[in-house]
Amino acid sequence: MTPRRRPADRLVRSYVVTDGRAHPTRNTLDLVTLLVVTDDLPLSGLNPEKHRLMELCRPGALSVAEVAGHLSLPVSVAKVLIADLMDSGHLVTRAPIPAARPTDARILQEVLDGLRARL
Repeated sequence: MTPRRRPADRLVRSYVVTDGRAHPTRNTLDLVTLLVVTDDLPLSGLNPEKHRLMELCRPGALSVAEVAGHLSLPVSVAKVLIADLMDSGHLVTRAPIPAARPTDARILQEVLDGLRARL
């Protein structure tokens, strides 16, 4: 009887995906950094993981965490691939949209008073 293969047996090791590197060339990537594809470079010559990463980001911006999740890769491995694609000009990054700061209640009250005075 042949043993059943586990899903983990079919996976490619992380060091193969990253060409043996453990750290990205850039240390500017956060989990919420948005990735945007540049359309001017061909995808030929990219390994399968980089090609899939590009296809994931093509419709719009995805975060580093989303890319790692879709590719079923550890975030550290995804960051190495992303940094490589940034170095080659295939990807650009964008800072996430900042959270809105709470407004001062006094300013809102003045606006409300001004609107009431006009009516």
